[in-house]
Amino acid sequence: MPHRRSTSRRPLDDDAALRGHGYTPELKRGMGGFGNFAISFSVICILAGGMTLFGYGLNTGGPAVMLWGWIGIGAMTLILGACLAEVTSAYPTSGGLYYMAHRLGGPRWAWVTGWLNLLGLLGAIAGIDYGCALFVGAFANLQWGLVPTPETTMLIFAGILLLHGTLNTLGVRLVTVLNSISVWWQLFGVALIVGMLTFAPGERQSADFVFTHVNNGTGFDNPVYVAALGCLLAAYTFCGYDASSHLSEETKGAQIAAPKGIVRAIAWSWAAGFVLLAGLLFAIEDYAGTLGTSTGVPPAQIFIDVLGTGVAKGLLLVVIVAQLFCGNAETAAASRMVYAFSRDGALYGSATWRRVSSRTKTPVPAVWLSVGIALLLALPSLYSPTAYAAVTAINVIGITPAYVIPVYLRRRAGDRFEPGPWHLGAWSKPLGWISVGYVSVLTVVFCLPQTSPITAQSFNYAGVALAVVLFIAWITWITKGRRSYKIPPLGSDAETMALSEDVV
Repeated sequence: MPHRRSTSRRPLDDDAALRGHGYTPELKRGMGGFGNFAISFSVICILAGGMTLFGYGLNTGGPAVMLWGWIGIGAMTLILGACLAEVTSAYPTSGGLYYMAHRLGGPRWAWVTGWLNLLGLLGAIAGIDYGCALFVGAFANLQWGLVPTPETTMLIFAGILLLHGTLNTLGVRLVTVLNSISVWWQLFGVALIVGMLTFAPGERQSADFVFTHVNNGTGFDNPVYVAALGCLLAAYTFCGYDASSHLSEETKGAQIAAPKGIVRAIAWSWAAGFVLLAGLLFAIEDYAGTLGTSTGVPPAQIFIDVLGTGVAKGLLLVVIVAQLFCGNAETAAASRMVYAFSRDGALYGSATWRRVSSRTKTPVPAVWLSVGIALLLALPSLYSPTAYAAVTAINVIGITPAYVIPVYLRRRAGDRFEPGPWHLGAWSKPLGWISVGYVSVLTVVFCLPQTSPITAQSFNYAGVALAVVLFIAWITWITKGRRSYKIPPLGSDAETMALSEDVV
């Protein structure tokens, strides 16, 4: 079990610990432990991923795969998250994964990890906010009869990005408040949705249907293959918990609060997500009609069938607000990654992107770069129906392998790794290797064809996205990284020694 090592000395304060890693504190520490948990919980956002991908789950395996896959993937994610949390405790910096990889494996490991993480985070902003725009379009269709088009969806998406960019320039205190509200909003939203669907008049699906019914609309015949694809609903949703690490330089007691934030966010999302999925599945009245809904959002059709259009619009608003919280939290995490990567000279224009507002102590240029690139990533959706899938692929295929690289390097380092005050003890080794194996298999599954026959519209772009990210990493390393990228040396000998003694 995770535990703190005992120490006879008073632990280093946060800023001293950061200086021990070679960095001068620049950001404002205005976030407590709950706020750090809240940002990862908000980014995971079961009311975003779980709802947006609900139709995918109905088509790819159906209820049985959705629920049992959620249980299994949630358990594996919790193991991976705990292993990542252990490394976060030792290296609580805004750079997060790439800084851990550098200290444990060197600059080339860091460079690949950084680019996987960065493009995954930027792809996540695009994916979350574009998904939110689709839900807004569904609401507009119900409320005003507006038929969503790629152009209207893109305008809504751009407005959401503008909102999130603005909110994130106003300071970490506002971000913390919004994330704290987001936690309760999501839990309230799940309770409200499931409660209303459960107690509404009418018949419900049986437990046998919810836990055993399989639906295969993929075109593939192998049930194991289809089940593996169906589990991706959960795998797509359980992304973004590294946000706690990226906000660690703005968190009080980060060496303990940040790792706890990661683990708690996964655990609460796991539990609440199961309740949400089960509640929706029990409430389905017309399976085919839900899948083929004219709203484009299958959960919205369930709301309409069970509760009527008026109530359905209200529940859609609950989901939309949760998605807005999610995108705002993801913008905060991505901008801190941009700031940290620029601080170490990894990006073109680093001198600009690393600037911190003297008034709010937040990396304002990094915020606007993050939302700007997210806009560019989604622009092809104006011309291609497969572009949104490609953006989602950039997110998951970038960020998931990036999670396990520090875990793998920590295992490779063996006794050379100095644990922080939050660690796994004897469980670290077996859980670490389980995590490495899990992500290796999951990355392959991410890249597999998801529908048959394979066409330009149904092609799985995840493998292409991974190749593109690795190519970008290689090109940028050759043209810039090997000359300009450099993390600072550890702090003074006295600070380094004190840090080592305090965390041991």
